[in-house]
Amino acid sequence: MTMHTVSHRYAARRARGFTLVEIMVVVVIIGILGALVVPKLLGRTGEARVSAAKTDIATMMQALKLYKLDNARYPNTEQGLQSLITKPTTGPSANGWKAGGYLERLPKDPWGNSYQYLSPGVHGGEVEIFSYGADGQPGGAADDADIGSWEN
Repeated sequence: MTMHTVSHRYAARRARGFTLVEIMVVVVIIGILGALVVPKLLGRTGEARVSAAKTDIATMMQALKLYKLDNARYPNTEQGLQSLITKPTTGPSANGWKAGGYLERLPKDPWGNSYQYLSPGVHGGEVEIFSYGADGQPGGAADDADIGSWEN
């Protein structure tokens, strides 16, 4: 047997591809991994949304603090969070308002709703920013619970 014949046989065996048993083993392994990993990931979507809302609220609170530094007060409830994007034209004047605003845009909460703003706040803060959670309604528990600046 020559070296050429041996390499030709090896190449022919390699060209066959995978056997049905090999493919089935890989599919079973992928199925087992999926059954173990997917439920853990799905259970964390609510936690991830709450965390994203808290991050958005903290960012907007920082912008509000800058607004207060420039204007000696927070925007009132009527002026709202929009005061961080455009200079208020109603209510108390904002003569120190920074050109370009304090945020590029107002984010929506992770459930697609607008964040709420109160000045003065009802939980003891000068101002409050909050989301009504997954249900978009005041109150609630678990994913439907309100998430606000009073928690940060």
